[in-house]
Order: sequence, then C-alpha cells, then structure tokens
Amino acid sequence: MTTTALHESNLPSLNLLARGKVRDIYDIDENLMLIVTTDRLSAFDVILPDPIPNKGKVLTAVSNFWFEKMRDVIPNHLTGISLESILTNPDECAQVSGRAIVVKKLKPLPVEAIVRGYLIGSGWKDYQKTRQVCGIALPDGLQQASQLPEPIFTPSTKAAVGDHDENVSFDKIVELLGLDLANQVREVSLTLYKEAARYAKQRGIIIADTKFEFGVDNAGKLYLIDEILTPDSSRFWDANDYQVGTNPPSFDKQYVRDYLETLDWDKTAPGPALPAEVAEQCAKKYQEAQVRLTQ
Repeated sequence: MTTTALHESNLPSLNLLARGKVRDIYDIDENLMLIVTTDRLSAFDVILPDPIPNKGKVLTAVSNFWFEKMRDVIPNHLTGISLESILTNPDECAQVSGRAIVVKKLKPLPVEAIVRGYLIGSGWKDYQKTRQVCGIALPDGLQQASQLPEPIFTPSTKAAVGDHDENVSFDKIVELLGLDLANQVREVSLTLYKEAARYAKQRGIIIADTKFEFGVDNAGKLYLIDEILTPDSSRFWDANDYQVGTNPPSFDKQYVRDYLETLDWDKTAPGPALPAEVAEQCAKKYQEAQVRLTQ
C-alpha cells in the first residue's frame, strides 16, 4: 500500500472531538473546527482496515469545488482560513495537507437530506414492492435505473457509526425540525441536486442520487456542511454506460462492495483486509470522478 494513504490523523496540537467513518474532527476554538478527511473506507457500515490511497484528498477537492459552485444557492461551513495559520507544526500540517478544512462550528441537523433522480438501490427495492419510494407514489412501469419524472426528497435519520440510517417520511422531518426549516431543507436539497445534475451531465456523469447534510448557527441560519456531491455521498454513473433496466457501474466504493460480496464475510466488524489491487482500482475510480467533474 502506498505511503500516501492516511487511515487515521494524529494532531497533538488540537483536541480530537470525534472520529467518524471517514472524517476526524478537531476543536480549534468556540467558533471553529478542523475537519480532516482520511482515506478510510466504510462498506456495509463497517470501517475497513485498509485505506484507499488519496481518497480523502479527492473528497476534499470535489467538495470544495461544489461548495464554491453552489455558494449562491446556500452558504456553507467553509471559512477560507488557511491550514497553516491553525497548524503551526510543519509535520502536522504536512500530514493533513490537501485533506483538512477549517470550518464554522454549527449545530448539525439530525437528518440526512437524500435526493433521488433515478430508481436504484433501496429505492428500486421499495418501488418493486409498493410502487412507492419512501412513501412517495411513482408511476407504474418504471424499471431499474429509470430516471424519475422529477427528483424526489427522501430523507433519513442519522445513525451512529456502525448503525444503519433509517428512511423516514417528510412528516417526521417536520416533527424533528419544524415546518419552516423542514421545507427549507427540502427545497434547497432539490435545487442543489438539479443544478449539480445538469452540470455533471455535461461532463458525462449522471448523478443518480446524493445526500446533503445541514447545520444551523445560533441565529437559526441554514448552512451546508460535511461534504457535498462526492463519490462517497453520491451515486455517480458514466453516462456512456447508462442503460435502463441495469445497475450501472458507479464512480465510488461499489468496486470494493462487489469484491466484498464474493467473500465469506457476515458484514459485521472487523472488516476484511483488501488486496492492494482492489484498493488501487477503487482509488482510480475516485480520481476519475474528480477529474471529470472539476477539470
């Protein structure tokens, strides 16, 4: 495995607040945090022992690209404060360079804002049983990977690391957030998806679905946080490979998932080790998505 892979950051000069599936979060002061996107990979909600080389740098670059592109739609958590002004130790700075951002400290909303533009994954399974996706009725006659008549908002509640998120109705989101904020989250999510999907299509990429996360400041103002429209938070398909009735290959960890499905593993921790060639092939998928979307 290449030495550029970072499974876990170590920044003694800052207080570690949390380690998520992919990100390490450090406290800076009462207003700011440092988010480090590592090369960890989770599959089936289990963090695997082997990192994907440079995955964190790809995710950071793609997120930052979209944050800038969508800033007129909604403000985001980026501050523009340089990493060097926070990490004065050169070794610490070098360790997380290209994968760390200084962000506003906001209150995260307890929902995953998921938008689906195509019928795939759990949505396709729901549709086959009920002709609905998360309670939203859809026309008869749709196939796997069909484009939906209009993108739909299908939120879920956030789960702890290792647990599964739970799809919920919009009424549940209203219960959690209040009507005004719930409506705002839904409308912004759909707008972000539609604008991104149009742009990506021009680059030969279909965004089948994606998830957004939001936070609010002390005044209740809504911000986009975490990551946005990356291969980890979205299902990207090559438009040239897209065919209704099939499950198109995607620019994400699906390559790793497909490998794991061939193993005798019960999808509980600890996860199995990845052969170097599987990790490297996955890394190439992430990098291809970055190049096609941002260059």
